[in-house]
Amino acid sequence: MTDDSSPRSARARPPRPRRRFATEVLLLQLAVVTAVVLLTTAVFVGVAVQRLAHEAESTALAVAQSVAADGDVRREVATLSVDGTALDEEALAEGPLQLTASSVQQRTGALFVVVTDDRGVRLAHPEPDRIGERVSTSPDAALRGEETVSWERGTLGDSARAKVPVFAPDAAPGERPVVVGEVSVGYAPARVYDTVARDSLPVVGVAALALLLGVVASVLIRRRLDRLTLGLQPDDLATLVQNQQAVLGGVGEGVLAVDREGRVSVCNEQAAQLLALGSAGDDVVGRALAELELPGELADLLDPARASSGSPSAGSLGPAGTTLVVGPRVLIVDVRPVAREGVDLGRVAVLRDRTAVEALTRRLDAVGAMTTALRAQRHEFANRLHAVAGLLEIGRVEQAKGYLADVLEHGPLRYPVKHADRLAEPYLQAFVGAKGVEAAERGVLLQLGPETLVAGQVVEAGDVTTVLGNLVDNAVRAAVAGRTTPAWVEVELLDDGPDLHLSVMDSGDGVARPERLFERRRDVPGPSQADDGEPGGGAGHDPVHGLGFGLPLSRDTARRRGGDVWLGSPGGDGHGAVFCARLVGAVQPVGTVQPAGAVPPVGAVPPAPGLAGRPDPSRSTS
Repeated sequence: MTDDSSPRSARARPPRPRRRFATEVLLLQLAVVTAVVLLTTAVFVGVAVQRLAHEAESTALAVAQSVAADGDVRREVATLSVDGTALDEEALAEGPLQLTASSVQQRTGALFVVVTDDRGVRLAHPEPDRIGERVSTSPDAALRGEETVSWERGTLGDSARAKVPVFAPDAAPGERPVVVGEVSVGYAPARVYDTVARDSLPVVGVAALALLLGVVASVLIRRRLDRLTLGLQPDDLATLVQNQQAVLGGVGEGVLAVDREGRVSVCNEQAAQLLALGSAGDDVVGRALAELELPGELADLLDPARASSGSPSAGSLGPAGTTLVVGPRVLIVDVRPVAREGVDLGRVAVLRDRTAVEALTRRLDAVGAMTTALRAQRHEFANRLHAVAGLLEIGRVEQAKGYLADVLEHGPLRYPVKHADRLAEPYLQAFVGAKGVEAAERGVLLQLGPETLVAGQVVEAGDVTTVLGNLVDNAVRAAVAGRTTPAWVEVELLDDGPDLHLSVMDSGDGVARPERLFERRRDVPGPSQADDGEPGGGAGHDPVHGLGFGLPLSRDTARRRGGDVWLGSPGGDGHGAVFCARLVGAVQPVGTVQPAGAVPPVGAVPPAPGLAGRPDPSRSTS
């Protein structure tokens, strides 16, 4: 058998659950409120008691002065205050002094009214048996001509008493009056404090009401504290703060959070740098969204008022990211609501810098397009070689030479781009050629407009790939979905100093809703829908143009350097939509000296041997 009282069993007992912090605060508030109410009540009662004591002393003094100033009392006391004169107690008990003292005592409610001679012997007393005895308290001060008030204990118990001298009535003018006795008047404590209880009732009621209000306020404060802290204890909050600092400082993404009122609650250094809000996020915390220069779409996603009003942005919250262009950076933004136990805590945005990834993606897209073009042209090149070999086998050498001369004149590869000879810039020639191959595979003819003329050299290949590629893809999709056959897309490129101007026109049916053309949305159709031109852009959106964020991204990319992308025409006679763009600083003008060691356009390669000085479409990829 084991003894439950052993130390081992004591150690095995579960620890007593720790009181919640809000409960401790509640108990502390209740203790403080109770202490304050009790202390206030005690002070009031103490002040009231002192006031009543002073009033009792003043009343006793006034009554004693009144009795001592009575002429009959003065004469009678002067007559009896004769040294060696024997006092007749029985006569005094029935005498005028006793009657006067008793009458005053009854009228004033005093405990006693005592009259003595110049030796302190009682001449009048509430108890007649004590007449002729010396008073129990010292009469010396009054017999010296002084008036005194005090709380003393005599034969009748504790009382607030006053002692006043009685002067002889026959004092000559100018002479000091002779003290012939004293008058002592006292009030019992019960008489003095009989109103304390009655006067304290309102105070006690108010104190009880204050205590009740304090309890109610403490309970409400406890609930609010629980709501504000989400039921967390101080050590939990300290741990959360430490974890937050560790996480926000250790992740590579930017974190921007706002509360329910639309004020920034969290902003780490990375978010401040990505959004160009300053070097430190601490300067942003506590400020309203309207005070920050945030991109419009990000501000709409984070604004609780817009989210609660059912705006289109409110439905954008989800796992998918939104692409934003902020300055020189391309950001992927995830905005999600935050709640705990059904309480809305606001919104949090996670910002990821995808500038390098987007640049690499554009290059890979261009490389893929060029690969597709080269794969398609490889068959044509093989067919040409077979043609030359066949001509040589049948002995038609002259025809073979002419065929090879034609190949040397027009290049070993031909892109399905009409009027391709109007474009001599290598990078644009290769990129447009690759897009022409993609368009041809979908049954669309890509052609260059008559105004095409680019004399300079492309130096911002990434921006050109993003803008021109998205516009051409959008136009090809619209041409495929259009009713015009054969389908076509016309591109015009023109440089003006360092700026590149371009327009893309398609043979589609035009833009149905120009006002929402550049809006970002996530309800993007799948590839089959996009290819077939079926509606999928969501309610109120154009069924063909701008099915994703390509057009908004193109506009943001162009505007980043001061350019722009806009809809030149929603459609007209014989053509569909016309999109225009201006890319600032995308071209190096003719005659500009390129710095030594400068890197050529992305993907550029030296010309092939034997083709020096001849534009080769395969020289560049994006």
